Amino acid sequence: MKKEEILELKNKIDMNRIPEHIGIIMDGNGRWAKKRGLPRTAGHREGVKRVTEIVEAAFKINVKYLSLYAFSTENWKRPSDEIEALMKLLVQYINKEIERIHKNNIKVQVMGDITKLPQSVVKEVNRAIDLTKDNTGMVLNIGLNYGGRDEIIRAVKQILEDFKLGKIKPEDINDSSFKDYLYTKEMPDPDLLIRPSGELRLSNFMLYQVAYTEFWYSDIYWPDFREEHLYQAIIDYQKRDRRFGGI
Repeated sequence: MKKEEILELKNKIDMNRIPEHIGIIMDGNGRWAKKRGLPRTAGHREGVKRVTEIVEAAFKINVKYLSLYAFSTENWKRPSDEIEALMKLLVQYINKEIERIHKNNIKVQVMGDITKLPQSVVKEVNRAIDLTKDNTGMVLNIGLNYGGRDEIIRAVKQILEDFKLGKIKPEDINDSSFKDYLYTKEMPDPDLLIRPSGELRLSNFMLYQVAYTEFWYSDIYWPDFREEHLYQAIIDYQKRDRRFGGI
């Protein structure tokens, strides 16, 4: 799409109704590479470039929270060489982009158990979190070794521990208090969830948080996902009537 066409599309967005929180399941890297006769790692490398582009595009239109599903608890089932390549790409991304992210006042957060990741990754992730912790702009929330079911089980265990310590009573547990035990405790639920690649499932992503989230699916593989597709998703979102169970 030409620059003027992208700008025309962007101008169709109602800037007063930008979804506060957008989640993206970044899917299709492997199939993108296979379609081109390339190794799966080539798809992941191209996918990282899209992360940079979409983070910048979301930041420019004042999205407050952007949650990206980067590595799930199920992704450990993949070949070890692919996992190793993914971890190296993550470290490279942080090294290359963190200063620009920080300069743009973006705050980096992570959801998932990063202690299970390689030490080199943990070190870089913690560096990014620490560097940007006081930033007040868009929150870039990255799912690493994350799974929605695992998050809910983790929350229940923490509630039981607090119950044993007398910090919480059964009657205190409701939707609001339960959310305080989730990785996203300081974030609103996603308004819009985007999934490229043609798959029509959640893949264990933010299962509790997406109860009333609007979904936008596309056949485009993540390495081909551009800012214009983000704008198209937002324009479609703005046409919907969100009733949250009401009439």
